[in-house]
Amino acid sequence: MTPGPKNLITDIPGLKVGNAQDDALKSGATVLTAESPFMASVHVMGGAPGTRETDLLAPDKSVDRVDAIVLSGGSAFGLDACSGVTDGLRADGRGFAVGNAIVPIVPGAILFDLLNGGDKTWSENPYRALGKAAYHAAAERFALGSVGAGTGALAAMQKGGLGSASLVLDDGITVGALVAANPVGSVTTPGDRHFWAAPFEIGNEFGGLGPDLSSGQAQIQQSRKALAMGQVDPDRANTAIAIVATDAALTKTQCHRLAVTAHDGIARAIVPAHTSQDGDLVFGISTSGQAVDPSVLPMIAHAASVCLSRAIARAIYLATPSAGDLLPCWADVHDLS
Repeated sequence: MTPGPKNLITDIPGLKVGNAQDDALKSGATVLTAESPFMASVHVMGGAPGTRETDLLAPDKSVDRVDAIVLSGGSAFGLDACSGVTDGLRADGRGFAVGNAIVPIVPGAILFDLLNGGDKTWSENPYRALGKAAYHAAAERFALGSVGAGTGALAAMQKGGLGSASLVLDDGITVGALVAANPVGSVTTPGDRHFWAAPFEIGNEFGGLGPDLSSGQAQIQQSRKALAMGQVDPDRANTAIAIVATDAALTKTQCHRLAVTAHDGIARAIVPAHTSQDGDLVFGISTSGQAVDPSVLPMIAHAASVCLSRAIARAIYLATPSAGDLLPCWADVHDLS
């Protein structure tokens, strides 16, 4: 397995990602869309999710294809980013046809970034506009780090961010991941230098420092994020929200299993993960480009989990500083030269 040419989820043909953010707000939105509706399901393992239109993605529900998926900051306010994407899709004549009506199907998930130092004194919810702007910005190439839904994200010890990664399997199937990382846990081992995801790094995509070989790493570190936020309502302040995708032709049930297995990628990159204080959620999607033998499904799911681990580390590695930050970036404390 090797990364695709862009090492982004958009190495899967047809997929596009757009970001929009407000630096004063310290928040933003990210949208994944495609040239045509795509198969999708979802699996939630965190104890505090914030979602829109995810019930319809259960394997037993009638709707199996969606027009876009939104990841957003803003907590409950951020769910309105889906409305902005819906507006953009409808204007483009895209959506599920019901008689003369067109109804875009846009599931979404949010992370909590309301206490990250940004100006949240808006008089009108800004996320609908951010969602629409992200939709119109969708392209095959997009930025990572402190952009889109990752703009105001915070991990336990450093700034969080938006990350992505891809893999091309030996049979030509492409798998990718997109994540907004804002977890209660740490993405680095004690000492802040090494990433938990280091065993899965390819090349120097997040520093090339290798794994932390020291023992005694079971002790959970005191969270700088919790201290910086004054321990305010920690049960609602964290999550990792992600999308894993493939161009293999999967059923809705298989997309659900893809999402379930990909959660292993969160657990390998964030410690602790899937806590009652996180809203950890993974969408699994298929663009149905290549027919696949069922025997290959375990390898596709494994590749998705590896991509998600790498994407989480890249999100933090590529975060950049801005005025009023509560936490340092990983690059602030490590020489990248």
